[in-house]
Amino acid sequence: MAFHTHSNSFPSRPHPIVQQVDEQLSRLRSSEATSTSSLSINHNLSRIGDLSSCVDRLLQLPLTQQALAHGQNEKWANELLDGSLRLLDVCSTAMDAVLQTKANVQDLKSIIRRTRGGESGALTSEVNKYLTSRKMIKKAIQKAMKNLKGSKSKSTSSSPSNDNKTVAIISKLGDVEEITLAVFKSFLSFISGPKSKPGSWSLVSKMIPTNKVACDEETEANEFAQVDAALHKTSKSENTQNQFEKLGSGIQDQEERLESLFRQMIKTRVSPLNILNH
Repeated sequence: MAFHTHSNSFPSRPHPIVQQVDEQLSRLRSSEATSTSSLSINHNLSRIGDLSSCVDRLLQLPLTQQALAHGQNEKWANELLDGSLRLLDVCSTAMDAVLQTKANVQDLKSIIRRTRGGESGALTSEVNKYLTSRKMIKKAIQKAMKNLKGSKSKSTSSSPSNDNKTVAIISKLGDVEEITLAVFKSFLSFISGPKSKPGSWSLVSKMIPTNKVACDEETEANEFAQVDAALHKTSKSENTQNQFEKLGSGIQDQEERLESLFRQMIKTRVSPLNILNH
């Protein structure tokens, strides 16, 4: 993904917080394009949290507060608030998808353990419930992605300020929103996974141990896609359970990172609100 780089006009020695924002943006730009694994996705979520923390400190700088409070910059300030709300919405969508998947995985793991002897009725119902939930999650993600399509900050062009420092900070905050949205888009795509191929499958033959092993595409896919594939194809019962364990572990990590990030983003949104309402 290509990111638009603004021409910023900071002083020769920018404030250390501004440098920290630049460093975080640089790391995210260099890693976002290759964020296809669970590990890299989680690292970028943590980096977004660090970036949000830096932005919160940036918003406390006198120059930033003056720019926010300046009457001529009201439109830009409102766009900044709209952008922060957009980020909170997409973060909430990601959290909902992770929590729903976590609950479904726990239910499915439990029923698989109880039906190892070959009972298929309850297992069939639980698998259908999981797959139905996954379809709903994917629809919610598609809707969120559609709403985000074309979303980008217009703060620089909307600000009437002629002060280079103010324009530079406005531009910097626009860059932050842009890269944050890009990371969330990657994460949502990661959760959604590739579209599952239609076709019939035998639940009992899938869950009862066989001599078949997981196919290459299951091994190469991320944790969400691996479980989806396992529920549509015949595979080893032990391998299927291992996939559930791997997915459950990854979801727990993602849940914690998203909750921490959501709290930090709320804090960052409160700062300009307090300045504007002062």
